Amino acid sequence: MDFLKAFVIGGLICAVGQLLIDYTKLTPARILVSYVVAGVILGGFGLYQPVIEFAGAGATVPLTGFGALLAKGVRKAVTELGLIGIFSGGLTAAAAGVTAAVVFGLIVALVFKPKSK
Repeated sequence: MDFLKAFVIGGLICAVGQLLIDYTKLTPARILVSYVVAGVILGGFGLYQPVIEFAGAGATVPLTGFGALLAKGVRKAVTELGLIGIFSGGLTAAAAGVTAAVVFGLIVALVFKPKSK
């Protein structure tokens, strides 16, 4: 059942993005940024956590989950460090995921030797 919930919620998030691409003049980059900002706003108000608890990876893998992670990290850092946590909290919370993306991207680039067309 967890897989079904993750698939449905993640699919809905992706479907909204596809609808925005098809029926608006927004560029994909603006849609991606909008997803992160929406995740930060929803995460900041604590509205995204119930979605994460319900859907698991279906809510944390899309960019809205990244935004919610940034907001959660900032809230935690502000509680522990005060106002300086505004600047360090998001970076600390997302460091492992960003590092993994960079390292795995480098490994794939080295293994498959990308070429320009």
